[in-house]
Amino acid sequence: MKTTSLGLLALGVLLLGLATPGASSLLGRFRRGRNKNGFLPPPPIPEGKERLGEQWLEQPVDHFNPTDTRIWSQKYYTNFEFYKEGGPVFLMIGGEGPASQGWMYSGSWYDNAKQLNAALFQVEHRYYGYSHPTEDMSTENLVYLSSEQALADLATFTIAMQKEMGLQDNKWIVFGGSYAGSLAAWYRLKYPHLAHGAIATSAPVDAKVDFREYFDVVRNSLATASEDCNIAIKAANEEMETLLLDAAGWGVLSERFRLCSALDATIQDDVSLLFEALADNFAYVVQYNNELGSTNIELVCGIMQDESLGTPLDRYQEVNRILLNEFGETCLEHRYDVMIKAMQSSKWEENMDGGRAWVYQTCTEFGWYQSSDSEEQPFAHQFPLDFFIDMCQDVYGTNFTKELLYKGVDRTNAMYGGLHPDVTRVVFPNGSIDPWHSISILVDLGSEVHAILINGTAHCADMYSHSPEDPPELDRAREEIFNLIQKWLS
Repeated sequence: MKTTSLGLLALGVLLLGLATPGASSLLGRFRRGRNKNGFLPPPPIPEGKERLGEQWLEQPVDHFNPTDTRIWSQKYYTNFEFYKEGGPVFLMIGGEGPASQGWMYSGSWYDNAKQLNAALFQVEHRYYGYSHPTEDMSTENLVYLSSEQALADLATFTIAMQKEMGLQDNKWIVFGGSYAGSLAAWYRLKYPHLAHGAIATSAPVDAKVDFREYFDVVRNSLATASEDCNIAIKAANEEMETLLLDAAGWGVLSERFRLCSALDATIQDDVSLLFEALADNFAYVVQYNNELGSTNIELVCGIMQDESLGTPLDRYQEVNRILLNEFGETCLEHRYDVMIKAMQSSKWEENMDGGRAWVYQTCTEFGWYQSSDSEEQPFAHQFPLDFFIDMCQDVYGTNFTKELLYKGVDRTNAMYGGLHPDVTRVVFPNGSIDPWHSISILVDLGSEVHAILINGTAHCADMYSHSPEDPPELDRAREEIFNLIQKWLS
């Protein structure tokens, strides 16, 4: 299977949207399994557990136009195995990916539900997975895709479940990771009468167009292995830029990095996508580190520092080979026009990875473009901010201008408060390795808004159940979160 690289967005799984976990890398969405936005693969359904039936709730297409009576069906799951009358209700918010039954039987929220006799709900986000509000994903129909509409879906869902199941007097605690973590905090902000508290894991709450800090954190996280790792990465990128100077060098790059077709370096967008894709190899490893298998910071930095493997470019090539093989990819797609064509498809069946929907949200609400504009990162400067901004127009049309993007980002921060949300009973866990922590809440905002920075962990790590390999800091964070939930419920 060949892969198209899209590393920017993200967001991004982001968690998890968890289900979806979610905030993303634009480009990373189109590399199989490499979502820098934050979408994480859900845990498997444990042996012996029954598969849950999918359930559906009718929702308005547009919550903010009472004369629009169109409806659609939103997917959700329920699990009452631990629930006792009067117990709390835990609601996992879906992000930029499909809802998954694995989360209904696993994760720290599941472990907490067992101790607190909580009911469990998981709701899929509109336009992701199988929750389709419109007949297709045309640009005209994507107007109903926004965080505001998603929060209104959650409010409608909460009220419906309260009435249908007699849960009006129970305290509802919402959970989410990455983009869905932001939604958890914003749901508590906008609908405090429905959400009693929120766990906003790895939540990027500060919308910004140029998220150049992302690769700064990638650099700093790689340096936890050795600064020599970054020195070698920088040298490899300098070798690549030298090879861009003539057609013979283009051929060398095409062969070394297993490109799906020959590189033509006169097409700057193709060059940008190639450099971003190779930087994304390291961003993917850093963002998830030990969470997604054996490919971690120690491994890739060990390769980059191993002079027996050849030049820095030889070692850079080896990291790419390992990741292509890990995901079963026969080649790396670097052509910008191929990426744009894939993202322009409005068919639901061609958008199950969530890429078109997520990129739309970045172009209208969040930005979060992980550019190479910082002077501190080692990945050269071939994918600047304008590369991502231009993509909005190329995918969705000429109306998606830079001005529209900046206004959308300003509006998002005005609605939700950016790094200073006016909320109570919210906890923001983040991992110090995770690049997304740099636009989340890292210090307590008073006595009822807590920040937990977990040293040495990556994206959404606290959402998973305890593992014997977990560092003590991660277990302490889970315990602190549990104690806060208990306090909120008492």
